[in-house]
Amino acid sequence: MKATLERTDLLKSLTHVHRVVERRNTIPILSNVLLRADGGALNLKATDLDLEIVETVPAMIEMPGATTVPAHMFYDIVRKLPEGSQVVLETTGDDTTLEIRAGRSKFTLQMLPETDFPDLTAGDFSHGFTLSASDIRKLIDTTQFAISTEETRYYLNGIYLHTVDAANGQQFRAVATDGHRLAQAEVAAPSGSSGMPGIIVPRKTVGEIQKLLEHPEADVQIELSDTKIRITTDTVVLTSKLIDGTFPDYGRVIPQGNDKEMRVDRDEFKEAVDRVSTISSERGRAVKLALGDGRMVLTVNNPDSGSATEELAVEYDSDPLEIGFNSRYLLDIANQLSSDTALFRLADSGSPTLIQDNTVDDCLFVLMPMRV
Repeated sequence: MKATLERTDLLKSLTHVHRVVERRNTIPILSNVLLRADGGALNLKATDLDLEIVETVPAMIEMPGATTVPAHMFYDIVRKLPEGSQVVLETTGDDTTLEIRAGRSKFTLQMLPETDFPDLTAGDFSHGFTLSASDIRKLIDTTQFAISTEETRYYLNGIYLHTVDAANGQQFRAVATDGHRLAQAEVAAPSGSSGMPGIIVPRKTVGEIQKLLEHPEADVQIELSDTKIRITTDTVVLTSKLIDGTFPDYGRVIPQGNDKEMRVDRDEFKEAVDRVSTISSERGRAVKLALGDGRMVLTVNNPDSGSATEELAVEYDSDPLEIGFNSRYLLDIANQLSSDTALFRLADSGSPTLIQDNTVDDCLFVLMPMRV
């Protein structure tokens, strides 16, 4: 194998693919990236057996062929090569090492045979459709923070994607929850998504998809079945297994009868919560909101360090109410709101609170209160 290509192109692709490779592997071949030179392009492929990514880079191929080399070391070498250089990749005569040349630099890496490299067989996909990168990014960015990290509740370790019938037509919806908070976002359902199975996309896959969406206007092809999802952009194909589990009936935890409405300037609220939470303990992070007479008083008490209060003007004309929340969760939600005013729908100090943008209704957040 012999291929010559731009260092910039190779580095960009390696940046995508090397992240999939786990740093500690009991199976040596899984530490490697597969390089296949053929037909005017170099294909790079990496997998952890649950997630597979393939990227195509233009290259001048003098001798077609394929091999595998350690992914992280290869990435580090290319990253440190001079900017703008041409990189030559060539296998040695005894087929045990790959030579990497750029300018006056020369490296050799031990190879493993490409025949040992596993293939994440995709199988048949029951549904396929196209979404804009900006729509996918909106669904992920809005809900990703609420993905659970608790491994025992593995079915919450991802984003639940499905279609729903709504008053404004069929919607493509993303939901994530960790049991303390819930995030939901939706876009108009694309043609071809009707009747798709509800799927749970794992946290790692969600993060990799997010990093591939570099051009907001680009169209992204999505194919899925009960067990796998495949995402295709111009140069990248990402295939992943799905979480094999049943996502809970999240509709039951979205409050319907919360009749106390409070509106507050989003930025002022965010800054006030951030300030008073400086005092809060790492474990508790509790902040109390006292509402009444067009104002909100935020209070944090920490027996070990002190206390903090701040008052904000709000729109609120219901009965006085005191309720506590995890300050970090409040900030996570506030960071996802897009309008200038945040709308809180409350019931009482022990019931979940619904938080939305004041003007946009395609996203909603549910937050469980804390005792303070």
